[in-house]
Amino acid sequence: MELLRDEYEASAYFYNPNIFPAEEYGRRLQDAERVARLKGFPLVADAWDHERWLRMTLRFKDEPEMGRRCDICYAARLDRAGRVAACRGFDLFTTVMSLSPHKNAKSLNRIGRMLGRKHGVEFLEADFKKKGGFNKSVLLSRGLDLYRQDYCGCSFSRRQPAS
Repeated sequence: MELLRDEYEASAYFYNPNIFPAEEYGRRLQDAERVARLKGFPLVADAWDHERWLRMTLRFKDEPEMGRRCDICYAARLDRAGRVAACRGFDLFTTVMSLSPHKNAKSLNRIGRMLGRKHGVEFLEADFKKKGGFNKSVLLSRGLDLYRQDYCGCSFSRRQPAS
């Protein structure tokens, strides 16, 4: 957000129906709300529609990370973000998902462009992990004592505890 705020009047949008279980979702939303308050930017939090997300992705549950399931997840989340951006009269939208080294920025940008055209809102292409972006996010989250998860959030990617 701080990078975007240099050039844009930015708002954050939290739509993560993929996150499971509910406690994980709540923990991440709570930190997003805290950061928004601390950094002084608006945050719009949408409903947690995990059942819908599950219906869309269940047949791809055995796909590896960065496979078809992830593209479906990206598309669902970016579609909703594009729709919200259009409804609120925003000039453009983007995603911070590309900050993660486990997310495919090329795929995110391709899907974002397509959905931007669908909703009539420009998609700002980015790969936020570049130029040390991921490392900066780690330092920022440590400095703010934010929760750092060890999986993307979806139940299919969640690591099983060692036996």
